[in-house]
Amino acid sequence: QVQLVESGGGLVQPGGSLRLSCAVSGRTLRLLVMEWYRLAPGKQRELVATISAGGSTNYADSVKGRFTISRDNAKNMVYLQMNSLKVEDTAVYYCHCVQLNLWGQGTQVTVSS
Repeated sequence: QVQLVESGGGLVQPGGSLRLSCAVSGRTLRLLVMEWYRLAPGKQRELVATISAGGSTNYADSVKGRFTISRDNAKNMVYLQMNSLKVEDTAVYYCHCVQLNLWGQGTQVTVSS
């Protein structure tokens, strides 16, 4: 059974950084397209970043230049490095596998002073 497990969320001050991790189990990550989404209270779910099997990346305009998605196929891990965090980045962040349409349980990120 394939599972996605996120970690790394927490409380951080504006301007700070966090790195989210998504552990993929039950299947090799190598050929999978992976995404990070976020859901904030009262807002629609937003696609934050995508990474292809070959390592190409795409980002929402709201996070370009601040967030970086990466993958380590050897470790079956996907990461989201978040820098220069803003209050409006507060949300639950979810890891998503495109081919399997599989979601993790989410990890809360709160940006507040």
